[in-house]
Amino acid sequence: MATNYNSLWKKLIDKGMSKTDLRIATGMSSGTLARLSKCEPVETTTLEKICRVLQCNIGDIVDFVPDEPIVMQEKS
Repeated sequence: MATNYNSLWKKLIDKGMSKTDLRIATGMSSGTLARLSKCEPVETTTLEKICRVLQCNIGDIVDFVPDEPIVMQEKS
């Protein structure tokens, strides 16, 4: 399952914040910000801090995208 933070970047634009503003407000490292920018996993505590700063829920900033489509089998 892949992680996608496109919703986070859209929310930052809506709030008039830069990535640097977010990094400073949450106290995250530049390495963590780089992982977010590359859509790599980060700790849930980091996501919690982001949600507190942006006053939102985790589903507002992160999406999980399946690697492969899930095929449902019909019941016999």
